[in-house]
Amino acid sequence: MKTTTPEQRLLLEQLRHVADGLGQTLAPFCEVVLHDLLDPEHAVLALHNGLSGRAVGDPTTEMGQARIHDSDYAQVIANYPNQFADGRQVKSSSIGIKDSQGRYVAALCLNVDLTLFQGFQSMLQQFTAVTGSAPTAESLEPPGGDAIRARIDQFAARLATTPRALRPEDRRALLQELRTAGLLELRRAMDTIAAHLGVSRATVYSDARLAAPSPASSSVASGGPI
Repeated sequence: MKTTTPEQRLLLEQLRHVADGLGQTLAPFCEVVLHDLLDPEHAVLALHNGLSGRAVGDPTTEMGQARIHDSDYAQVIANYPNQFADGRQVKSSSIGIKDSQGRYVAALCLNVDLTLFQGFQSMLQQFTAVTGSAPTAESLEPPGGDAIRARIDQFAARLATTPRALRPEDRRALLQELRTAGLLELRRAMDTIAAHLGVSRATVYSDARLAAPSPASSSVASGGPI
């Protein structure tokens, strides 16, 4: 029968809660195993999301034995390759827990089943693959997008700033300039402006309304009646 100190029992009890929390958080892709290294023949003290086929009361692993026999053995071994008995690939991490005397008391181990993630990776690679070619060069950008962005960049440069750092009053002056140049009439101009300024379309429309000349000022500018 193993002999444990109050400190060791407290560590093991607290680690049960840690294993439980990790198991719930990382379910169902990660097996969480708590090893009691003071009882190597029945070391598996808690097991969540059982993916390896092991059970509570099973003996510890080779790494557990290494820690038992060598207190200088690495405490944290993260993201090392492993595999389950049926051949599934696994990413494992093992954390050794020592008591105040420097003796290994427990090991908390995480085993991530990579099978599903590798399937996702394969599907994503296939979905994002660009292998074909078009007989004619094609652009999906709205016509005039380059002209709008170039005008915005020039405006911001005159103010010694960047398009995304323009103040609201500067944006309104910019939109008035773009209107005068006829660039607001281009297809999807507001989308292009919003994206380049880093603001919403609603903000651009609001700035454009505020920048629009009033009917009275238009009449004065055209020489009409006042």
